[in-house]
Amino acid sequence: MSEIFLIASLFLISSILIVPLATRLKLGSVLGYIIAGIIIAPLLRVFELNVTSIQHFAEFGVVMMLFLVGLELEPKVLWKMRHKLIGLGGLQVALTSILVTLCAMSLGFTWKISVAIGFILSLSSTAIVLQTLSEKNLMKTEGGQSTFSVLLFQDIAVIPMLAFIPLLASTAIQEHHDISRETAHHSLSLVAGLPLWQQTIMTLGAIVCVIVGGSLLARPLFRYVASAKLREVLVATALLLVVGIALLMTLVELSPALGTFIAGVVLANNEYRHEIESDLEPFKGLLLGLFFMTVGASIDFHLLLGNFTKVMLLTFAIIAIKGFVLFVLSILFQLRGRDRRIFSLGLAQAGEFGFVLLAFAVSNDVLPSQLADLLLLVVAMSMILTPGLFIVLDLMDKFSRSVSENKEADDIEEHANIIIAGHGRVGGVIANMLRSLGLPITVLDHSYSHLENLRKFGLKVYYGDASRPELLHSAGIEQAKILIVAIDNREKINEIVTYVCKNFPHVHVISRAVDRHHVYELYAAGCRDIIRETFDSSIRIGRSALEALGYHPFEAERKSRKFVSFDQSILIELAPLYNPEIPTHENKDY
Repeated sequence: MSEIFLIASLFLISSILIVPLATRLKLGSVLGYIIAGIIIAPLLRVFELNVTSIQHFAEFGVVMMLFLVGLELEPKVLWKMRHKLIGLGGLQVALTSILVTLCAMSLGFTWKISVAIGFILSLSSTAIVLQTLSEKNLMKTEGGQSTFSVLLFQDIAVIPMLAFIPLLASTAIQEHHDISRETAHHSLSLVAGLPLWQQTIMTLGAIVCVIVGGSLLARPLFRYVASAKLREVLVATALLLVVGIALLMTLVELSPALGTFIAGVVLANNEYRHEIESDLEPFKGLLLGLFFMTVGASIDFHLLLGNFTKVMLLTFAIIAIKGFVLFVLSILFQLRGRDRRIFSLGLAQAGEFGFVLLAFAVSNDVLPSQLADLLLLVVAMSMILTPGLFIVLDLMDKFSRSVSENKEADDIEEHANIIIAGHGRVGGVIANMLRSLGLPITVLDHSYSHLENLRKFGLKVYYGDASRPELLHSAGIEQAKILIVAIDNREKINEIVTYVCKNFPHVHVISRAVDRHHVYELYAAGCRDIIRETFDSSIRIGRSALEALGYHPFEAERKSRKFVSFDQSILIELAPLYNPEIPTHENKDY
């Protein structure tokens, strides 16, 4: 018991100290957990604590994560992803496996060992990539969805890999093994020793049980448990659901992560879905953090330091090979710009299933243990470098934006009375509204890839940085009646408003403001029609709250307008007092 408390204390203390520091330095929580694991690794060895056993327990965090991911995907959404799932995912695994196999054979390994290495290194880290994409709000992007499709296919591909790897067993390696075959198998298995056709039936039967049980039994089970009105019992039921499915998949020697993902998809339309999510989310976060820490703690630094150059060369070679394959696939599947970079860099590492396949390959006499130990370091180092790849992604995004800003602006031949600067979340809605009324508009935006997509739909938009005076002149600012500034950049907004208000006072400027303090800045620049980007939506939410409390809609509207008038009167009273020469603290106000 004391050993369990000691392990828990070490992991919790290190995560509390290191992870917040890593996030503050913008390294991401994943790298923070891995660094924390590296730091406590010597202590674990001093106290003779088994990291491998902890890692097996922590891998349940990956299982939970895929279950929760499945809850977010309705079957019809998954069906829409089938082309990317099979096309992108299938080609990525196949091409990477072939290239790595050829490279391994060129290094002198037999074809059987090379194929096993190709399988192991073709997989990417579901845990690290999905966690990082979620933290950076990239899951909903085209690149994020394509990345998820590949990760999902990889998790499915583990099953045939587990079935095929024993066929690659080497007689030479078998002769060096003293461990009996009986101890190599799992103690609990429903398919061990069965003919292949019976194993197939058992496997399909387990998947059918998950689908049918999730469709027919989950709803009455949760309804029965919810009737007790005890939250802890609901939490226990959600945990039982995941643990039970994972156990069933393990008994038929399938990936527990795949089984729980299927169950999540089946339960995506269940009315208890959100309750299940909220119950399991804390456990998933803790176990994933523990998993990342065990990755850092499992690094054999004696072996790493003795083979540092070899390990790092192999690690960068794997990243380069996978990055090349992913880049080619991104071109074939027409991913562009940032989505291409997310896809190519995000999946360029080995994954946690590599640890599973390495142990499986050693136990089945496919890989010698010395080679497996070296490959384990390569897998771990590539996972550790993954947050660094996302930092490179951020730097590439900044460089891409600076290049696009320096790109020559479009020639604008037609002028309109209304100019809109920015066609993003705000400007796009404004432009669509004005177009629907048949009003001619000139739209300017500095994102070239974004405008290319808009032009495919026949929209007339022009590329350029609206803060440049020459572009405003080209857009016809002299003849314009209205300029709407809707870009998402505080400094650029101030530049445009200041220039137009000073040089073209006849133009009515309507500007987007980030917060209350930004209103004062724009007021000082000469703008008198300023809209705070979240204020109106917040007022509407407040009005809906009043109606939900029983207020008549007219009364709720009257009170909302009264509050708006009061707030605007304060702004008008304070705005003339604003002095841009007086420094102020950063303001997060509305």
